[in-house]
Amino acid sequence: MAIRFELLHTDGKARAGRLHTAHGVSETPVFMAVGTLASVKGLTPQQLFDANVQIVLGNTYHLTLRPGDEIIAELGGLHRFMNWPRPILTDSGGYQVFSLAANLKIDDHAAVFRSHLDGSLLELTPEKAVRIQENLGSDIAMCLDECPAGDASPEQRDIAVARTLHWAERCQVVHRRSDQALFAIVQGGTDVATRIRCAEALTKLDFPGYALGGFSVGETTEQMVATLEPSADALPVHKPRYLMGVGKPLDLVLAVARGIDMFDCVLPTRNGRNACAFTDQGQVKLRNACHKRDSAPLESDCPCTTCRCYSRAYLHHLFMADEMLGPTLLSLHNLTYYNRLMAQMRQAIVEGRFASFCQERLARWGGEYLR
Repeated sequence: MAIRFELLHTDGKARAGRLHTAHGVSETPVFMAVGTLASVKGLTPQQLFDANVQIVLGNTYHLTLRPGDEIIAELGGLHRFMNWPRPILTDSGGYQVFSLAANLKIDDHAAVFRSHLDGSLLELTPEKAVRIQENLGSDIAMCLDECPAGDASPEQRDIAVARTLHWAERCQVVHRRSDQALFAIVQGGTDVATRIRCAEALTKLDFPGYALGGFSVGETTEQMVATLEPSADALPVHKPRYLMGVGKPLDLVLAVARGIDMFDCVLPTRNGRNACAFTDQGQVKLRNACHKRDSAPLESDCPCTTCRCYSRAYLHHLFMADEMLGPTLLSLHNLTYYNRLMAQMRQAIVEGRFASFCQERLARWGGEYLR
């Protein structure tokens, strides 16, 4: 079996478990660091270990364009290529159906992209998306899907869901790697009935895990939360549930409370590259002049190298001087922070106090989450 998921504890709908893969065990809920191009921007594998990153995410579309999935296969697969011995999940390219819509033609057969690198055409069928991910050798591969825009019409949404279901069946037929699990993706926008219908159809196909896609594409937090709970409830209890592309710390707490096990998002590293740090008190903008003479660490109780060794004043200086060390140090802190939050949620679930943990965090972050 490519993966095995143990559901160890529940507290309300919040879940704590273990995900076993060929490259190790991950404790859930888990936050996966985004390494689109076989690199978590600005950080070495050792720094990812230091931040307690358990799983790294790579991208089918980008890696097949550069350097090429066949090259990666020749060089021993993605784990060896990027010197990452822990689990890897690869996205299918489905998100690029949404994010690169201006350079895309799509029908029931395939999504055809015009490369953002050189303008050449890339036809991505469900079969090709699976073949690429098998060449990459990830522990978890994703079915190709169509992610509709947040403002999609009901007709556009229904077409995307029908195509997602059709493509999931085609992916499942051709998937062969016994050491790789293939996850299906539930679509349906913020329409609960459509989400449930899609989830029930995919559940009948008996995939080893399920993702909820099509969030963080323009809907409000309130819309996401209202859609998320019944969507998660429609998925099998004893299989992992993955919320794609979400999100802010508040979003993670709200989603874990509704039964989600796995997350990924670019925010920790993207914000880190832009002088914005996540802390228990909210986001801190290191370019602000108030940090110029501040000798305190970013967070006094954070174990990361950034907080143990450097002051806010030094971090402010690095960004004002455009020194590349600044983005690295803040990305390291932000990933550490996200993984600390995951560990705190796991512990609260195990100890049966997740509701009070959630209430405390919501009270702390209830205002504008920025300062």
